[in-house]
Amino acid sequence: MTPPLLVARDLTRRYGAVTALDALTVDVDAGITGLVGANGAGKSTFIKILLGLVEPTSGTAALAGHDVCTERDAIRALVGYMPEHDCLPPEMSAAEFVTFMARCSGLPANAARERAAEVLRHVGLFEERYRPMGGYSTGMGQRVKLAQALVHDPRLLILDEPTNGLDPAGRDDMLALIERTGREFGMSVLVSSHLLGELERIAERIVLIEAGRLVRAAPVGVLTGETGTLVVELDADAATLDAFVTGLASRGLAVRLDRQRVLVDIPDGADPAQVAHVHDAVRDAAVACEAGLLRLERRRGHLEDLFASAAA
Repeated sequence: MTPPLLVARDLTRRYGAVTALDALTVDVDAGITGLVGANGAGKSTFIKILLGLVEPTSGTAALAGHDVCTERDAIRALVGYMPEHDCLPPEMSAAEFVTFMARCSGLPANAARERAAEVLRHVGLFEERYRPMGGYSTGMGQRVKLAQALVHDPRLLILDEPTNGLDPAGRDDMLALIERTGREFGMSVLVSSHLLGELERIAERIVLIEAGRLVRAAPVGVLTGETGTLVVELDADAATLDAFVTGLASRGLAVRLDRQRVLVDIPDGADPAQVAHVHDAVRDAAVACEAGLLRLERRRGHLEDLFASAAA
């Protein structure tokens, strides 16, 4: 079995009387991972510890077997960081800035220039690379920040709110670029974001933290799998919908109306025969009401549901 890329054990950080991280224990495998949590949940503190900017009060964290506190030089070679805040010198061109960041990571001058040109082409800024960044759009600035994070070919990219300030088309482009970066460069990505729908699109797994503690860490498919609710849509008017709901309730089913949809609860632990019985009851009730059955499927969970339950 491949060992986790990132391992945290009882990771704790206190700022006086405030506990930002509280005995956080989590493994993060290679691939694209979404880091989720409300403001103040501990995401930023966790990232700062991984970057070697803050030391934990107690506990340990290791990246690819290197301790984040005692092997900081190795960690900096392994990690590329895209910050949320604006950090681009407006008078510099993207080529100059990304080359400078490559030199800071230890690349020789010629290799730094070549690598800068390569990553700027990858993020779609090759033709604009000599323009001063003060004239760049928000989307172009985000692409430069991504380019400088990957210029030294790290094992792990840490992206803090990478779609911040972008319009819907720009967000779609950035998400596609993140996916392509992981695939083409073979890098793992840790994406911190509050836009849960975006993480559902690109992340392979989710780490949810609340009040500095781990709430859940699992593949997205597990977190957004089928729920115990059956969604029914009918070709029917309001009166027929009411009759349909009444008919299902008379059959002993827990049912409720959600706008134009009917939600039917499937009992916990129901076996296939019991699920089939519920389906048959829905069919029979629709026939009795002379309503057309348009849709019948199990509702899938969403990350918003998991986030809401953690914050409750």
